[in-house]
Amino acid sequence: MENHGRGSAPRPADGTDEPFDPAPPDPLPYEGVWRFTAPALDASVPQARHAVRDLVSRQGVPASEDLVQGLLLIVSELVTNAVRHAALLSPMLAVEVAVGAEWLRVSVEDDHPYRPAALEADHGRTGGRGLLLVREITREAGGVCDVDHTASGGKVVWAVLPLKPGRAP
Repeated sequence: MENHGRGSAPRPADGTDEPFDPAPPDPLPYEGVWRFTAPALDASVPQARHAVRDLVSRQGVPASEDLVQGLLLIVSELVTNAVRHAALLSPMLAVEVAVGAEWLRVSVEDDHPYRPAALEADHGRTGGRGLLLVREITREAGGVCDVDHTASGGKVVWAVLPLKPGRAP
């Protein structure tokens, strides 16, 4: 075997002089996945919001104040929806925060099979617009959100937000 210098890293097939390093880069200090469960009770809404805020701060996630405020509103709406609409079949809910180098994903999972839909704004109603608000906040931040079924028959509602404005996740 021929030695190519700089250790034994193989050279790329394109003829360049740079070695190919198949190892992924080390994760940034703020990258990771955190998950916690909470009872499907009204008191879990502010607790989840505070837990997410503290996590983002403690991990040093490079998020703007506007992004953090939007994220906390999304957490409040998703947990509120799980408490209001899923508690009968799902006495517990799970909140997960995943942070990558350039994005942040928050999700709320429950065991209720009902898949919510973003409702159109009805000016005669005082409620029922939580998911519409989540979609709007996510869209304005340049992110995406959706609802997926879980293997256990429940659902997970999630939103992915870019950490830097203008970057799609």
